[in-house]
Amino acid sequence: MKDAPAKPVLKPRTRAVHAGTRRSQYGEVSEAMFLTQGFVYDSAEAAEARFIETGPDEFIYGRYGNPTVAMFEERIASLEGAEDAFATASGMAAVNGALVSLLKAGDHVVAARALFGSCLYILEEVLTRYGVEVTFVDGTELDQWRAAIRPETKVVFFETISNPTLEVIDIAAVADLAHAVGAKVVVDNVFVTPVYSNAIAQGVDMVVYSATKHIDGQGRCLGGVILGSREMIRKTVEPYMKHTGGAMSPFNAWVLLKSLETLDLRVRAQADSTQTIAEALQGQPGLSRVIYPGLSDHPQHALAARMMERSGTVIALDIEGGQEAAFRFLNALKIITISNNLGDAKSIITHPATTTHQRLTEEQRDRLGITRGLVRLSVGLEDPEDLIEDLMAALAAARSA
Repeated sequence: MKDAPAKPVLKPRTRAVHAGTRRSQYGEVSEAMFLTQGFVYDSAEAAEARFIETGPDEFIYGRYGNPTVAMFEERIASLEGAEDAFATASGMAAVNGALVSLLKAGDHVVAARALFGSCLYILEEVLTRYGVEVTFVDGTELDQWRAAIRPETKVVFFETISNPTLEVIDIAAVADLAHAVGAKVVVDNVFVTPVYSNAIAQGVDMVVYSATKHIDGQGRCLGGVILGSREMIRKTVEPYMKHTGGAMSPFNAWVLLKSLETLDLRVRAQADSTQTIAEALQGQPGLSRVIYPGLSDHPQHALAARMMERSGTVIALDIEGGQEAAFRFLNALKIITISNNLGDAKSIITHPATTTHQRLTEEQRDRLGITRGLVRLSVGLEDPEDLIEDLMAALAAARSA
């Protein structure tokens, strides 16, 4: 018998448009949105059989799965190079689901201390409340990972590029240390995006995204996703998520599914603009630091260049004069919007010390490099020349008072 011809290996942009597509009997071009909380069975016996074992294209209840959500999961898994994915209600539902589904009382976690404020809350407040021990390290120092990881360590957790100070962590090196004791590696990959991600190939066991960011990229809805092996997603993550109610809604899945079609085009344009803006701002009066992994003076510039094709869409700026000057700078911007999201088509800026990381003590912020003058700029799809002009005028306004 003749072997079936091999399927072509499709490029990422093609997979972003076609992967995971399911068509109904109507043959629609745009993916269908299945706004239903449940599903009908042909008989009582069919219902019993489905609860015993759900087939590959069968569904039980919206909290367990949905055809539109499944399309999003399959498409993002294809882009990430993962076997499977579970879509969640938000990015933080993904972080919580990945960590809690892997851990129990008495387990040990090692995490980079440079993390988004809500991630720190889960590690410091939620996990420890239930008997999980957490050790924090400077994520850029391999010796600290080596010293902290021990035989009872079950999970290591970090952001590939940290929020908001843009430290870059050596994924492969940390993964090797974790796997030596049997620990799982969970990475928040938001700043890298699926376009530039190579996390699973470098040894990561679970990748989490806030799909609210670049994946949607247009400020419309919340969403998150956990990616990994089929066994980990379906046997570890799915049971926890479906019973605790963190599933993505089909409407949000449809929005995010359509967003994936343009993700590559958007993120590449944003990354190009980000590099241009970071270079233009270097050495400008009123700035004590321009932090971007794509700049040669970034401490992990060489590592970033080795790990990913581009350095992302976010820049951190340290304004001379502290919070007062930073606020003058923010308030003088005309095009760039003050908000706490990132990865949007619109350029967005925030002051982490008083917003995303305000719950931290001053000592914690100082240790992380989150000064009172630090602002985080997420570069959108506007013309970079317009954004540079806006930023320069705002810097002048911040200095003039």
